[in-house]
Amino acid sequence: MKINFAASTFLFLLAAAAPALAYPVTVKSCNREVTFDAAPKRAIANDVNLVEMMLALKLQDRMVGYTGVSGWKTLDEKLREGVKELPELSEKYPTKEVLLNADADFFFAGWNYGMKVGGEVTPETLAPFKISVYELTESCIHVMAKAKPTMDDMFVDLINLGRIFGVEDRAQALVDGYRGELAEITKTSAQDKPTRVFVYDSGEEKPFTSGRFGIPTAMIEAAGGANIMDDVEKSWVEVSWEPVIERNPEVVVIVNYGEVKAEDKIAFMKNNAAFKNVDAVKNDRFVVLDYVEATPGPRNVDAIARLAKSFHGQGQ
Repeated sequence: MKINFAASTFLFLLAAAAPALAYPVTVKSCNREVTFDAAPKRAIANDVNLVEMMLALKLQDRMVGYTGVSGWKTLDEKLREGVKELPELSEKYPTKEVLLNADADFFFAGWNYGMKVGGEVTPETLAPFKISVYELTESCIHVMAKAKPTMDDMFVDLINLGRIFGVEDRAQALVDGYRGELAEITKTSAQDKPTRVFVYDSGEEKPFTSGRFGIPTAMIEAAGGANIMDDVEKSWVEVSWEPVIERNPEVVVIVNYGEVKAEDKIAFMKNNAAFKNVDAVKNDRFVVLDYVEATPGPRNVDAIARLAKSFHGQGQ
């Protein structure tokens, strides 16, 4: 039977959009396709934002633990309640031994979110042990060419996790809700001239910030702003202060985590004469986002709403 190109394309898209009614299911993970013959039963997620994606989909009962949180960050009350029955198996990035000792069958991580290129724990090194890996979409820039991120990157991860664990309807409902909230925010945040924004993660001698491929760029743009480091072809990267001063951000977004608190970073900028002519400093326009809000995850949409209010002069 002959099927013309348009018809075959339609059928392909229809099949791609249809809910997974049975296994096996195949999802795209960075530059790989990963097939699951059944839902994972002993999953591990690395980092607070990835753990929260699992919690948002109510997958605690499919998890044997989590990794990569207390070595850098702390769990807030919401997260602590969600993972109270689960052990932290490694304070920082897990070793292969940690995953094997937990008898894990699934690892949700990302590049620089639990895995390093060429490191001990990668999809390739875990494959012989039947541990499947799904990679955080934002992080794929470390292993492949990738388009500039949008909030769809986070939504795709939730949908794919839903397919992997057989809760696609739950994931779709969650994403539909986020999309609706985001549409309302972007409808009111559109403006002729985007607010110039700098993301200050850490560092005094040189700042660590989000470049073109970090999710904060997508969040800032959804809120009606522009990341002044949008031309830096990295996700998270160390830069020098000179271009920050030269590009004169109107708002500085502080990423809050670790031993150096948000108020310390704000005080550093306010008390340093080098920043006295920077608009954000002169006008005291700082917005604080916790790490879990500034990395891909369920708290992004609420964070975008706060950014939009700040960009439009409605407070923090």
